[in-house]
Amino acid sequence: MADATLRDVAQAAGCSVATVSRVMVGNRPVGAETARRVRAAAERLGYRPNQVARALRSRSTGTVGLVLPQIINPFFPSLVRELEHALHANGRALLLADCDDNPDTEAARINALLARQVDALVVIPVDEQRSRAAVAAAAAQLPLLVLDRSCGHSVADSVAVDNATGMALVLDHLAQTGRRRLCFLGAAGADSAAVERRAAYEAGAAALDPQAPGRVELGDFSAEWGAAAVDRVWPAQPDALVCANDLIAVGALQRLRQLGVRVPDEVAVTGFDDTDIATVSEPALTTIRQPVAGLAAEAARLLELRLAQKDAPEPRRTVRLVPDLVVRASSAAGTADPAGPARAERVIGGPDRPAPADLLPAPPSL
Repeated sequence: MADATLRDVAQAAGCSVATVSRVMVGNRPVGAETARRVRAAAERLGYRPNQVARALRSRSTGTVGLVLPQIINPFFPSLVRELEHALHANGRALLLADCDDNPDTEAARINALLARQVDALVVIPVDEQRSRAAVAAAAAQLPLLVLDRSCGHSVADSVAVDNATGMALVLDHLAQTGRRRLCFLGAAGADSAAVERRAAYEAGAAALDPQAPGRVELGDFSAEWGAAAVDRVWPAQPDALVCANDLIAVGALQRLRQLGVRVPDEVAVTGFDDTDIATVSEPALTTIRQPVAGLAAEAARLLELRLAQKDAPEPRRTVRLVPDLVVRASSAAGTADPAGPARAERVIGGPDRPAPADLLPAPPSL
């Protein structure tokens, strides 16, 4: 059976082909009853719009490209999921590219998505400095947003978590539980999340112990590094390991358990991101909860602003969302639930800030 056409839908709905086209595209007003008849007829006949033909007519593919550093990091799948949902709600599809933490591959993936005529790009940069040229060149061609990490001021619109506030929440919590001999386990390199979290630790830890800012070990954002880092720092007997993400923290917890170290009695361990592994680790991990849905919603909102105003010279917009601290058993005794395997948790909110909608103007009706 041949696929249904616009003419078939028009005949079934009792209206013109032009009216059916207006309903399907949504670019001109149509009476509610007429629109209902058209959609009912299209569904009954199994009509599918020709997206290629529509793209040729409108010069819009309805797609947004996303280039991310490494999909195996468990934080990124959750962010991609929320971003896909937010874009889908705006009638846009997401094309995903993984660059395996390589700036050269990242540049190639950006160019490949540009060749596919995406309407906009979202980039989570591998490196704040080495990613800048490719990101800036793409931003000069189409709406582009930098997500989760920075790529330098004024390169593109940016949405990320406030890493400094997140680290301050961790340090305040550790101070309140009497920890003083802190050590930071982080990632080397120049991606902005790694740099900002390390800098915030070094700035805040001095208030607890003048020597704490110097107790920093850098590797990568992996559980393997977290385990190896424990062997490097444990001879100094720290009473808290502040980890730059959950993967590092889980690796540290595993190695401490192998060494017979009691957590949190002998040492507290904290992470950053609040991925799923934080709740299933042993013990459950105290960590910073990133507002993933909020990050995705703001990213989609800024993209719609850019797409609506792409011919107008607008200033670059920066949004930083405040995270929460989720306190679990890895840093505070008494947080485990003795009645069963589920872990109790306590959420400590960041400082009050204006809601993102108050920081930026609402997008125009499209």
